[in-house]
Amino acid sequence: MGYAELIETLQNLPQDKRAEVFDFVEFLATKSGIVSSKRQEPEEWTDGEFAQLAMRQALRGMEDEAVSYTRDDIKERWQ
Repeated sequence: MGYAELIETLQNLPQDKRAEVFDFVEFLATKSGIVSSKRQEPEEWTDGEFAQLAMRQALRGMEDEAVSYTRDDIKERWQ
């Protein structure tokens, strides 16, 4: 199998299988001493960064939902 055929086969694989191939190639290159491992320890997140991520994840997919309330629904009422 030549490089062109290898690339074509790789492009036709599903994304999860491509990721496996890339991981395996990185493993072989690291094991042979060709490259050092590029993986680094994850950096620490600030509370603000984590809060933003949490909010984005909580609201994910809601941007296409229809609004089902009016301005009157958000007014505070005192009795």
